[in-house]
Amino acid sequence: MLPCYVMLDLETTGGNAVHDRITEIAAVRVENGQETARWSSLVNPGVRISPFIQNLTGISDTMVRDAPTFEELAPRVQELLDGAVLVAHNVRFDHGFLQNEFERLGHRLRVKTLCTVRLSRKLYPQHKGHGLDAIMVRHGLQTQSRHRAMGDVDVVLAWLQQADQQVGLENMQREANALLQGSASLPPQLETPVQDIPDTPGVYLFYGEGALPLYVGKSVNLRTRVMAHFQSAAKVAREMRILTEIRRVEWKETAGELGALLLESRMVKEMQPVYNRQLRRERQLFAWQLSEDPLARPLLTLARLESVTASNLSQLYGVYRSKRQAMDALRLLAQRHQLCLQALGLESGKGACFSHQIGHCKGVCADKEPKALHLVRLKMALAEHRLQAWPHPGRVAIREHNDKTDRTDVHVFDQWCHLATVQDEAELHQLPRTNPTPLAFDLDTYRLLVRRLALPLERDRQIFRLD
Repeated sequence: MLPCYVMLDLETTGGNAVHDRITEIAAVRVENGQETARWSSLVNPGVRISPFIQNLTGISDTMVRDAPTFEELAPRVQELLDGAVLVAHNVRFDHGFLQNEFERLGHRLRVKTLCTVRLSRKLYPQHKGHGLDAIMVRHGLQTQSRHRAMGDVDVVLAWLQQADQQVGLENMQREANALLQGSASLPPQLETPVQDIPDTPGVYLFYGEGALPLYVGKSVNLRTRVMAHFQSAAKVAREMRILTEIRRVEWKETAGELGALLLESRMVKEMQPVYNRQLRRERQLFAWQLSEDPLARPLLTLARLESVTASNLSQLYGVYRSKRQAMDALRLLAQRHQLCLQALGLESGKGACFSHQIGHCKGVCADKEPKALHLVRLKMALAEHRLQAWPHPGRVAIREHNDKTDRTDVHVFDQWCHLATVQDEAELHQLPRTNPTPLAFDLDTYRLLVRRLALPLERDRQIFRLD
């Protein structure tokens, strides 16, 4: 199949290459079609083996208690891999564990890899299942040591011998070399050809077995970003979890980064992918609303942004994802600026507050500071957290053009809300001239636009008024 390769299999304490450890290693080195070395060893992982893993592999804490550590075995592993291609069934799993173990020792594992799951897909495209159990059933292979390292190695070697006879050595070599050229790092179960993903801006969606996406992301270069997920899986636990579930990738192109950001935000809120957290729909967002009356008590009230209109947006300060977060932020602000917790509505009572008694309040509660001055200091403290009012009399549009694809997107906004994205002037003129429903405040869109729309329109030729 290849001039020199090492067929390898690991047993581990779990499926996470970042946190779990190796319990057994088996490797067979093959040079020019001949087996030249065979080696296996239990490994002391330094952690407990769960009952589930013990039942699955038959490897117990007692069995590995006196086994060598990976540090002791690392020279032998390096010796076997020297000048060879690392071959494994779902090689990403085994390579990820080896990579992390060597990094803990201060070394970097440099080895080419070949996945026999992907090779099976190439050689037997008419079949759906390419896991080791499916291959054993399909080819009539048996072993008394399933889920033990050397037992699984021998099964894969036996399958390669059958494949050699069934599809021919030349076909095996061609497909194996093609995988070595760039797809060996891909998840073995991935059905989408990576070369089909465009190198343009847009949004990508990772799907598993279900109808809803596992993850939605955006990039100015879709193919590069998707590959970055695959390459980082061995070091990032979340990426590894995604990569074990992914089956296909879908994408939607945009003209530029702004369009990708807007589309990502909308799709995450609509689809609620399990691995997206930051952009998920917030059921409630809160902000502090300030009274202009220095005698008002409290001076600040907590408002839900879902009930806020554009006209009073500039009277609001901060955006918080919970009441608790809003309260904590205001307490910290009061402490930094010696503001009165009673006046802010964070404490009940009359007369001098406790903070004043310990020197953390300037005494508006004890008539030692004018109420008007306290209000001014409160406004100054809140200034950097103030939400900005919509700076235009009506709707505006931002044009994005991609010279490479000759695509143009025009994004239409009003009151910090994304109304639509169109591709030409005809679609733009077909948009309703008034907003059909009250616009709900969207924090993600607000943050995207607040800096972009801060400059006068005449200084940005890509932004223009519609009304």
